Amino acid sequence: MTDHAAPLSDQERAVLAVERRSWPGPGAKERAIREQLGISPVRYYQLLNALLDDRRALAEDPVTVNRLRRVREARRDRR
Repeated sequence: MTDHAAPLSDQERAVLAVERRSWPGPGAKERAIREQLGISPVRYYQLLNALLDDRRALAEDPVTVNRLRRVREARRDRR
């Protein structure tokens, strides 16, 4: 687990905020990632995956991080 002393960056907080939202349909989330964060969806998911292992993210948004950790574990279990 990553455990940095520094607080989450604005970009890291923005990634968590995108994950808190519900999305109306396919493509809407990817469009928001490009428009609001200015990064590719691939880079977004790389950042998100790293955040799920970061204690600072857990402290910042435990509900979202724990939900996403459960989803990730379920996917791993299905493999």
